[in-house]
Amino acid sequence: MTQLANLTERRAIIDACLAMNRLGVNQGASGNLSMRIADGFLVTPTSLPYDEMTPEDIVAMGFDGTYVGARRPSSEWRFHRDILRARADVDVVLHAHPTFATALAVHGHGIPSFHYMVALAGGDSIRCAPYATFGTQELSDHALAALDGRLACLLANHGMIVLGKSVKAALALAVEVETLARQYLYAQQLGEPVILPPAEIARVAEKMRRMKYGQPIDDNDAPEDTARPRA
Repeated sequence: MTQLANLTERRAIIDACLAMNRLGVNQGASGNLSMRIADGFLVTPTSLPYDEMTPEDIVAMGFDGTYVGARRPSSEWRFHRDILRARADVDVVLHAHPTFATALAVHGHGIPSFHYMVALAGGDSIRCAPYATFGTQELSDHALAALDGRLACLLANHGMIVLGKSVKAALALAVEVETLARQYLYAQQLGEPVILPPAEIARVAEKMRRMKYGQPIDDNDAPEDTARPRA
C-alpha cells in the first residue's frame, strides 16, 4: 500500500476541525480549514462531519483548482486557494461560523479598535467583507480585499476567516476574534464604546511584536521591561 502523502498535516487538519467545535468557534460541519503544502494545499472535504474524517478524506489541491482524492473539496475552496496564493506570509486558512462574530456579520458590522487586542488581527479593525453567495469567486474576491493587511475578517451574513502560520496560531486567533466579537456586542449594550485611535493600535502592535505576543516564547527570551544585564 502506498504511504499517504502529508499524513502529519492531514491529521493536524482533522484535529483542528474538532478543536474548532470544542472551543466554540464553530458548530457542526459548517467550517473548513486548509494548509499549505509544497505543491499546493490540503483542504477539508465538503459535507463530511469532522468526527467521521480520516486522513484519506482530506483533499489535496493545486493552485490551478485541480484536486485528487475520493472526496470533493470544501465548497469554499476558492477563497482558501486565493488567500494562500496571495499571502506568502500565512500557511493556514480557517473559516468558521462562530455565534458572536456571525451576529455582527449579519449586520455587516466589523470589529473596531474598542479593545487593544484587535491589534492581534493585524490592524486597527477587523473588517467585514460584503456579502456574496458561498463558494463563489465573488466571495473570494471580497474576502481577499477585507484581509488586505489583516489576519482576520468577518464575512457579511456568513461568518469569519482567520489566517495563521500554523494551525495552532489560526485556532488561537479564531478564539480571540470570537471573544472580541462577544465583548463588543456586550459593550454596545451600554452605548457605543470608546474607540482607540490608530496611533495607539500601532504602538500596541509594535509592543506585541517586540514581546512576541501570542507566539511561542523561546527559553532564551527575557520578558520586556524586566531583562537586566548581568553584573
